[in-house]
Amino acid sequence: MKFDFEIKEIDKVDAIEFIQKYHYSPVMPTINKYFLGFYLEDILKGVLTLGWGTQPRHTFNKMFPSLKEEIFEEKEFATLAPFLPEVEPEKKKSKDYKNPLTNYYLEIGKMCLSPDLNKTDAGSQIVSVTIRWMKENTSCKFLYTMADGIMGKCGYVYQASNFYFGEKYWTDVYMMENGEKFHPRSSSDICQENLDWEIARAKSENRVYDKQSISWFTTDFMREKGIKRIKGYMFRYIYPLNKKAKKLMKNGSALKWTKEYPKDKDLEWLDVTDKKDRKLIDRPPFTFETAKYNLKNIEAHRE
Repeated sequence: MKFDFEIKEIDKVDAIEFIQKYHYSPVMPTINKYFLGFYLEDILKGVLTLGWGTQPRHTFNKMFPSLKEEIFEEKEFATLAPFLPEVEPEKKKSKDYKNPLTNYYLEIGKMCLSPDLNKTDAGSQIVSVTIRWMKENTSCKFLYTMADGIMGKCGYVYQASNFYFGEKYWTDVYMMENGEKFHPRSSSDICQENLDWEIARAKSENRVYDKQSISWFTTDFMREKGIKRIKGYMFRYIYPLNKKAKKLMKNGSALKWTKEYPKDKDLEWLDVTDKKDRKLIDRPPFTFETAKYNLKNIEAHRE
């Protein structure tokens, strides 16, 4: 079924409200630059955000190491922007002149539809409209995204939109006692709780716990709290927005981009709560119905 979507930049409040109502995860990406709304007959039917993850330059450098010295991040660009118009055109062509990350790629952060469109191909049509919008409104070379294999997503929408697949890689998350998916980078407070727990346990056993800090929950602490550490795949996808980008993707990338796409059979999950007893498991039943560990992120965006 063909949908005639009208695309608009929308207020982030409206976008976040829609996402937290309809997306399977209410947790928002760290850096959002564009909030795009997709309308049918003036009714908001879909939202897609464009921005970056937590380490955007690192992500891009991993894919295109040859461009490492050419780019800087948006926050650096904001500092330098007042001076850039004074740069001579010839200097902008030199290897010493750096370009903002926005000239290279944007990443799909969140994409969701109203429930009445979920069993249609509206998702791939929204991506196609976004690509057209980016070509007209940005100077980006690539649209980049990842499919969250740990949530059972291998990227069928991106495959249908003619993206290139780069690689799959393992990632770790925690499944908390309430079923909530919790990212390790957000776990510093609980890591401190874990450390205090280990110190107290050691003291009760007349021994010394010699670690001053921990960055991953310990096995015994996870067992005590009903937490699991889960490994699953992430899948990288990219779409070149012009011929130069496509040439760069083929000749200047550290990854081999193909259209040999992953499928459901490629999804795997490991329970690594006990590193000595790693085991394959079925898809974990993550849920955000009683979210509490991600509330700082969720409520910050609601505010």
